[in-house]
Amino acid sequence: MSMSTRSSQKGVGMMEVLIALVVLAIGVLGYVMLQVRAMEATAEGTQRIQAINIARDLAERVRVNRSGWTFAASPKSYFTEFSTTALQADRTKDCAALTAECSASELADYDVNELYNYSLQYGMNLGMAECPGNTAANNKRYCIFVAWGDTVASNSSTDTNSCVNGNAYRASSTCVMMEVY
Repeated sequence: MSMSTRSSQKGVGMMEVLIALVVLAIGVLGYVMLQVRAMEATAEGTQRIQAINIARDLAERVRVNRSGWTFAASPKSYFTEFSTTALQADRTKDCAALTAECSASELADYDVNELYNYSLQYGMNLGMAECPGNTAANNKRYCIFVAWGDTVASNSSTDTNSCVNGNAYRASSTCVMMEVY
């Protein structure tokens, strides 16, 4: 190898190392992005499972206390207790106390308050409304909504933050909807 070839080769090894480092850095960044996305998916899955558990708990409480499942405004019922956040937060009687005797409407009030407070611990909000597509007056199916983030636990075709837009989940909503009957 002549002297002129050697001098023209100076620094080529360093360039190869730098290019290899850039390629390695891009690979590491890609791996980090995959890990971040996996963690986001895990967090969303955890929230969704928690929301399903809250909705299932409420559905079971409704099935146990059938007398508290009326659609009238009076006496208090599960449906009326969900009409405002103030009613969800208000509790007239502690039905878990050993000496407490509660009526069906008092138990509905207690159940909604318990689940309202439980959902607040996880940054979620609750709602109940007539299910989308429900038309039969004698066959009232109601839906429990559990939402988190910026999503509101409701069914509204006008509110862009609602869980459901009248007949289907909103694309950007973070919520769970469960039928209760």
